[in-house]
Amino acid sequence: MTFKTAKDFVGRLHRHCVPPIAAVFNVGVYDGETLVGVAICGLPKARMSCDGLTLEVNRTCTDGTKNANSMLYGACARAAK
Repeated sequence: MTFKTAKDFVGRLHRHCVPPIAAVFNVGVYDGETLVGVAICGLPKARMSCDGLTLEVNRTCTDGTKNANSMLYGACARAAK
């Protein structure tokens, strides 16, 4: 998934946070052909965690579809591994 697609989704549906300005990778979950959630993963915010091995899930956003957030976190963990 492109960063632009993920960023647009977060900008449209997240109620109190703006999209991050950069990412290492992004994942999305679909229900059929409809995008129902995205996760944006990037470098850690904490300086001491920037060890070259650590990633942080900077933002997740769903439209409320059941289990979408769990699927996003699982996909992020598998992709980071």
